[in-house]
Amino acid sequence: MPKLPKITPKEAESMLLKDGYEFTRSKGSHRIYIKGTKRVVLPFHSGKILHPKIVKQVVKAIEASE
Repeated sequence: MPKLPKITPKEAESMLLKDGYEFTRSKGSHRIYIKGTKRVVLPFHSGKILHPKIVKQVVKAIEASE
């Protein structure tokens, strides 16, 4: 598997919004995006890099919706 990119929460958010996900709500520092029946929870700590597991979840959600 190729190496996952290092992205910030803002970059992940823009990727999700471009793919058609809608911001529905937030709880603490976590933002929830929904598209149909798919849900993605994105921890939003500005200035930090997302954990590779979260990046993998975002990429998988975008690929599944295509």
